[in-house]
Amino acid sequence: MNANSVFNSNLKAAQQPTWPDQGAVDAVVKELATYPPLVFAGECDNLKEKIAQAAAGNAFWLQGGDCAETFVAATADSVRNRIKTILQMAAVLQYFSSLPVVKVGRMAGQFAKPRSNDSETRNGVTLPAYRGDAVNDLEFTKEARTPNPKRLLKVYNTSASTLNLVRAFTQGGFADIRQVHSWNKGFAADARFSARYEEMANEIGRALQFMQSAGVDPEAFKSVDFYSSHEALILEYEKALTRIDSRTGNAYDVSAHFLWIGERTRQLDGAHIDFAEKIHNPTGVKLGPKTTPEEALAIIKKLNPKNEPGRLTFISRMGATLIREKLPPLVEAASKSGASVLWVCDPMHGNTYEAPSGYKTRKFDDVLDEVRGFFEVHKKLGTHPGGIHIELTGDDVTECVGGGDQISHEDLATRYESACDPRLNHTQSLELAFLVAEMLRDHKK
Repeated sequence: MNANSVFNSNLKAAQQPTWPDQGAVDAVVKELATYPPLVFAGECDNLKEKIAQAAAGNAFWLQGGDCAETFVAATADSVRNRIKTILQMAAVLQYFSSLPVVKVGRMAGQFAKPRSNDSETRNGVTLPAYRGDAVNDLEFTKEARTPNPKRLLKVYNTSASTLNLVRAFTQGGFADIRQVHSWNKGFAADARFSARYEEMANEIGRALQFMQSAGVDPEAFKSVDFYSSHEALILEYEKALTRIDSRTGNAYDVSAHFLWIGERTRQLDGAHIDFAEKIHNPTGVKLGPKTTPEEALAIIKKLNPKNEPGRLTFISRMGATLIREKLPPLVEAASKSGASVLWVCDPMHGNTYEAPSGYKTRKFDDVLDEVRGFFEVHKKLGTHPGGIHIELTGDDVTECVGGGDQISHEDLATRYESACDPRLNHTQSLELAFLVAEMLRDHKK
């Protein structure tokens, strides 16, 4: 059975590239359809079970990585530093909350971005907007900005090499909890949070030594489950990597374990929601401040009519000033309907603004305040704040202002390396983890 036959090809797909040669697109799609899976259906099912636990309040979801991955930045050092940052954040969250942490990377596939405008004008020259390395190049020339479907083949190959590194790091001993001290090496130290992290690592080490002295050496300490995710945006790519699972006969998008549909592409009658409806991966949907309770319920009915635990995640992206007003009606409506939904906070996308220097940035305090508002809403409603969705890097960039480093607007130019949106650096990510851990601990009381 052809997996593509399950999709409705007549529906409109928003935010798609304007490919100059459809024949070239068809040739690339045909080639991609012959490639091996990047992930396996059974792994997606395992993640779905963990999401169900998080939705029930018995785990916490941590999703982090680049705003938009680039081919040139897919190096071993970059991948390792992102994994180290997520592992550190997870250790902090798990240690202080006593909850398992579901670790998910915005990586190995996050190469495409939606844009507000199809074109960009500089000095009187208008060219197609940069839509991520999957489509075109950031360089502002006609050749670089012309959408090229052959880049989708490089997306697959770069994702495969990234996943190979992820599996090696997380299964080959690097992620062993007994290495919790070494994860801090090589990072620029912020005295406040490095000291606090080392104190926690020492306590974990003593606990592990005690267990070893008692003859306990669990295999679970030696590796971690680490899942891949990206926005399901370019449908030619996602459909080409959809396969029919031999065990069940169900369709799975084997480009990633977890896919989400963005705020700009979640039209109920659109091609992206149709795609999400037909695949059996655990799936997320971004909800912005204009989302109504009726829309949220319609999405639930469309994507999870059987109310399967772990199937659907709602990722709110309201902005710090609106989270406390706009989120409660959505959570209430879903809760009253009896729907099994994991609620995750994306405190990044609703808090972006342009600094006087022209750089897109975010205030760390706004990011923190949106997470705090997210917890407050769930505390008031008696529901579970299931997780956070963060754009971060393991590198010491200067893209978001504030935090322990006290990055200013003037500092942004020092190391602004993002191809699209600003990310938290390593120190800011670790600081956020400690603050969220405190919220999570207080929420459980």
